[in-house]
Amino acid sequence: MSPMQLAQKKILLGITGGIAAYKTPDLVRKLTAHGAQVRCVMSASAAEFVSPLTLQAVSGHPVGDDLLDRNAEAAMGHIELAKWADKVLIAPTTANFMAKLAHGLADDLLSTLCLATSAPIYIAPAMNQQMWHAKATQANLDVLQQRGVNILGPAPGEQACGDVGLGRMLEPLEIADMLAQSSIESLLAGRHIVITAGPTREEIDPVRFISNHSSGKMGYALASASVALGAKVTLISGPVNLPCPAGVDLVNVVSAEQMHRAVMKAVGATQSDTAGDIMQPNCDIFIGCAAVADYKPQQKTEQKIKKSDTELTLTFTRNPDILSDVAHLAQPPFTVGFAAETQDVAHYAQDKLKRKKLDMIAANDVSQAGLGFNSEQNALNVYWNNGGKNLGVADKSQLAISLMTLVAQRHAVK
Repeated sequence: MSPMQLAQKKILLGITGGIAAYKTPDLVRKLTAHGAQVRCVMSASAAEFVSPLTLQAVSGHPVGDDLLDRNAEAAMGHIELAKWADKVLIAPTTANFMAKLAHGLADDLLSTLCLATSAPIYIAPAMNQQMWHAKATQANLDVLQQRGVNILGPAPGEQACGDVGLGRMLEPLEIADMLAQSSIESLLAGRHIVITAGPTREEIDPVRFISNHSSGKMGYALASASVALGAKVTLISGPVNLPCPAGVDLVNVVSAEQMHRAVMKAVGATQSDTAGDIMQPNCDIFIGCAAVADYKPQQKTEQKIKKSDTELTLTFTRNPDILSDVAHLAQPPFTVGFAAETQDVAHYAQDKLKRKKLDMIAANDVSQAGLGFNSEQNALNVYWNNGGKNLGVADKSQLAISLMTLVAQRHAVK
């Protein structure tokens, strides 16, 4: 990535009162190294952790901290700053400020700026791991995501209080790189992307089904990243407990067959009456991120199966192969698959890439603790014909931006 990806971008850096505020002078330097112009605004408590004079020295601009400053642009400094910013970044973002932002409070300069700006807002949460997992914080997070606020982190690790878990602010270099990547808003402009996410459920009887551990978080993160990069996105999702990302057309399904029908409709494919060939789609990129069941029970009983014998035998049949069907269209979209493996990851992923005639495949080792299914983090090895790239361990939202940037680059040269 170019070190000047943020050239001439105006970034308003908001700093709230968390211990991670001591890292913000370094964050200002990392942002300016990407070519950005940075101005800082602090909450009252942030000044307890980092000096306004330090931030002024590294940014080259006075630091804002007073909503009612008579000397700030004729007492309308918050409006001027709100109009000035191309992006608003809050780092660190405390649980308290997340709550204020979610509920639209405007009782200081920073919270008022967030309401007064039309610029995209990015937050880098930093708090105790229990505060992050608290139901109130997660509810506020859902609200912010639905409103299109971009969430950077948090990261896992040891915290100032001695706890270990999610809640650490991402490192300044990570935040600057993520902001730089997200600055390519038009990278996928005009593209229609169809993404599948989550598990499927294959019913055995009215109360039982077969499924898997997929949470849908990676697919939903890809949908959000694609919108951020300018794409029109159709997200076809199995049963998950996630809010629909802002700007995404969501289609809910349950079974693999339902997902297959929804995908074929979304890509514009039809069945030929004579040859049975699937015709040209109307999407540019298809990403099969869902964990689709390979098999389904041959028969679903209409009534609950009663416990009687010591053994129960079920017969299964193959489900349709969604990824392969899309890749084998007469004129297929750029098709990206996922491979969740527990061993020989590279071998199985590259075999799947060739066998299904994919353009790209993203593989991850789901046997690694803390990665993949039901995790906030992931790591991907991405392969294409005669090439590949490793995307190391990162928060899924950060990883999604990296992967979609790579998809856009490969799609452009296909």
